[in-house]
Amino acid sequence: MKSCSFVLEHPAADPGCATAHFARRLSVETDPSDVYADTMSECDEFIIVDVRSQQAYSDAHIPGAISLPHRQIDDQSTALFDKSKLIVVYCWGPACNAATRGALRLASLGFSVKEMIGGFEYWVREGFPIEGDKTSNPDLVGSLTPAHR
Repeated sequence: MKSCSFVLEHPAADPGCATAHFARRLSVETDPSDVYADTMSECDEFIIVDVRSQQAYSDAHIPGAISLPHRQIDDQSTALFDKSKLIVVYCWGPACNAATRGALRLASLGFSVKEMIGGFEYWVREGFPIEGDKTSNPDLVGSLTPAHR
């Protein structure tokens, strides 16, 4: 008999598989709310890295973030980073994979890294503070002009 549910069309994983899957995801991802909460409590156990273009960073970024465009991540550009600290990377948002690219490069260099899901777009959507030259720009969120990639 055919199921009437799209949700149940494929059986759910057993709890052990689901536990392993979600634990793996949380080991490489974080979200804007958790990053914001930790920055407000002055947690200094991680570094926030904006992997968007230098222009995008100049326009607006998360307070305290370091600008390091993902294509520039290498041994030299990360030489002063503390390998004992986690690095949290972000890019524009869900439609941008620069954070994934940056996280891959950092991990391949021996850094512990998490990607901030939702990126800068969801940081702004949640109303968290930003700083930069164009923080009042209504087109700031989701802007993927060539200068910002």
